[in-house]
Formats: sequence, structure tokens, C-alpha cells
Amino acid sequence: MEKPASTRQLKVAREIQKDLAEIIRARGMAAFGGAMLTVSEVRVSPDLSIAKVFVSVFPSEKQAAVMKQLEEENHALRGQLGRVVAKQFRIVPELDFLLDTTLDYAAHIDELLKK
Repeated sequence: MEKPASTRQLKVAREIQKDLAEIIRARGMAAFGGAMLTVSEVRVSPDLSIAKVFVSVFPSEKQAAVMKQLEEENHALRGQLGRVVAKQFRIVPELDFLLDTTLDYAAHIDELLKK
């Protein structure tokens, strides 16, 4: 069973979520092939070295391409994040981008309920 996140983990996660969302928003939808990206959640490891970044992509047909692009640009995104949070964090966590599929799941359930 997973240990609940500490207050510090939660604060760091919130800050990373806010700053990464702003970095992605500043790049615009065109940077991601017209897809809309949302940083839905961030979970930080207890030692604050790894941040799991959950992103939702709309439209869902572009999910694979956007996730591939995020992995390719991971180093650059981490660098930008580092410049934003340099005064707040000693180390900038490694970013691990994961797809948040809750929107797809909700749409699927909605479809099933309409039948």
C-alpha cells in the first residue's frame, strides 16, 4: 500500500503542475499539432527526485503523437521548469509524462449510458 503524500510533496507537486501548465500554455496548441494539453495531476516521489506528470490530450486521436513529442522534449521542458523554480527547489525533479485517460473513460461511460 502506498504511503500518503507528505505536505511538502503536495506543495512541490502543485507548484510543478502550475508552472508546467503555464510553460505548455505559452507554447500554444500549434506546438503540439493542434492538440489541447492539460496538466491534470502531478505526483512527486518522497525524495522529490521524480515527478509523474499526468496530462490529458484533446482530441484523443492525437494522444500518441503528443506523448511522443513530450518524451522527445522532456529535457527542454525540465530545463524551462528549472529556470522558473530555481529559487524554490534545490533540484528539479525528473519528469515522467503519463497519459491521463479519465476523460476518455468518462466519455466511454457516457456512451454506454446513452445506449
